Amino acid sequence: MRRELLICLLLIVATLLVFGQVRNYEFISWDDLGYVRDNPAIQTGLSFKSVVSAFRTTHAGLWIPMTWLSFMLDFELYGLKAGGYHLTNVLLHLANTLLLFLVLKRMTGALYRSAFVAALFALHPLHAESVAWVTERKDVLSTLFWMLTLWAYARYVDSPSLHRYLLALLPFSLGLMAKPMLVSLPFVLLLLDYWPFDRLQYGQVCSSDVHAKESIDLHGKRLPYHRLLWEKVPFFIFSAACSVVTFFAQRSANAVVSLEGMSVSTRLANALVSYVKYMGKMLWPRNLAVLYPHPGNSLPLWQILGAGLLLTAISVLVIWAARRHHRYPAVGWLWYLVTLVPVIGLVQVGLQAMADRFTYVPLIGLFVVIAWGAPELLKRYGHRQTLLGVGSMAVIVGLSISSWFQVRYWKNSITLYEHAIQVTTNSYLPHLNLGVALFDLGKIDEAISHYQEALRIKPNNAEAHNNLGVAVIKLGKIEAAIAHYLRAIQLKPQYAEAHNNLGNALAEQGKLNEAITHYSQALKIRPTYVKAHNNLGVALARQGRFDEAIARFKKALELQPDFAQARDNLEIALQDKATTNEKFDLNPKP
Repeated sequence: MRRELLICLLLIVATLLVFGQVRNYEFISWDDLGYVRDNPAIQTGLSFKSVVSAFRTTHAGLWIPMTWLSFMLDFELYGLKAGGYHLTNVLLHLANTLLLFLVLKRMTGALYRSAFVAALFALHPLHAESVAWVTERKDVLSTLFWMLTLWAYARYVDSPSLHRYLLALLPFSLGLMAKPMLVSLPFVLLLLDYWPFDRLQYGQVCSSDVHAKESIDLHGKRLPYHRLLWEKVPFFIFSAACSVVTFFAQRSANAVVSLEGMSVSTRLANALVSYVKYMGKMLWPRNLAVLYPHPGNSLPLWQILGAGLLLTAISVLVIWAARRHHRYPAVGWLWYLVTLVPVIGLVQVGLQAMADRFTYVPLIGLFVVIAWGAPELLKRYGHRQTLLGVGSMAVIVGLSISSWFQVRYWKNSITLYEHAIQVTTNSYLPHLNLGVALFDLGKIDEAISHYQEALRIKPNNAEAHNNLGVAVIKLGKIEAAIAHYLRAIQLKPQYAEAHNNLGNALAEQGKLNEAITHYSQALKIRPTYVKAHNNLGVALARQGRFDEAIARFKKALELQPDFAQARDNLEIALQDKATTNEKFDLNPKP
């Protein structure tokens, strides 16, 4: 017990030393604003109405009510101070680390190997994204429920009962409501039945398979495979339901790339290569970025074939090892393969080829293979304990230093996107997002240069044209801005922001009827677009249509009660319907 407590203390200290710096970090413009800073649903705090809303809301194609509730709780505690949200992520990551250590120790009885796996999980640079990005609260929160499910399942295996079974099913269902990544957990439970629980009825235990022998003593009798499958049916039902809900939600949010845009063969090729690249980044974590652009059909044939052969070779090797009664390689390898399936790109969601955050749970499988395999490989070496101890410490210290520097890139949007531009090629999105961050700081010329670079990489990107229009209008180039807005709408007809911004530009030229047309179109696309309601009210007021304008200002305030511009405009309209046009405020949206 003393050794366990000491290991837990060391894990706490190391994790806080590496990730504690995020308490002074800002929100990132990519998703953090939509998830938290500019999300009025979060800023109501915890109430009956907000809880109900969390369960009725989808965002970016995800139904994640538990994540919304955690953000609401953070708002109650911290308001909109970004450091508090970062700190919660760190604490959740720390809890995941300790639970992983304790669960592995409980399942296998191996103290130091479990501690090494937990240390790799806690300190690997690939996990910086999940911890340092507020938006990825869904990653660390869902993994907390993953670990609680494993703990409850281990207790159930020790002493099966309906009560303990339901206690395992509860955190699993809550985890699915934090992030759908848990859909693969039922398969992992079956793997754990094979090792370390050794619950399969057939097969003999080799005398060299020490941990399997321990697991029989710890976890009781074996069961036929069909009984184990039947036992997991409720878990699979929950996973299937979550998968269906997520797929249709993402299709309705246009998050799923169509087959016409990316063929099945293209997705499969990228998936094979990504499996290998993730392993490469695990072994040598350099040039990590917030976005790795999808290669499309440009992957070389030798990479695709090489990745397929390597994955096949490893699979054959672990099967051979399992036949020789070394089960952990098969379990760890299949854990890695299976848990990556939901995010490997077979159903392409988003623009990325791969993402560091996707490795948060899958790498645990490979960490187990390393932690159990290294002592096995060195069992005939006379100084094995010394070599393992020194080697483990060197690895942990090296990963800690690397993670500390990787976390620093998440300090703010500018440092994050500048780093992504440095370590990736032909990636338009970091340029686009960096342009927005620079624009917000008033660095218009620098923002324009990055918007133009984004258009060089991807000429038909509607967002870059829209943002470039917003930037050049600040320099007084209204005609150039209108041209960019029109091009954005041509590329993306249902682009509400571009219609709104075009309306602003036309209103500046005094073309109020045309401006009203585009404001109305923006609201047709998105009826809850607060700024478009306000701007339409301004245009109507300038035409002397004050009653209609007042209705628009009231609608904007109904949707967003703290919208100061709409409140001021409403007061002006109510006090004096003959007020001058200049007092009304328009607002472009990059």
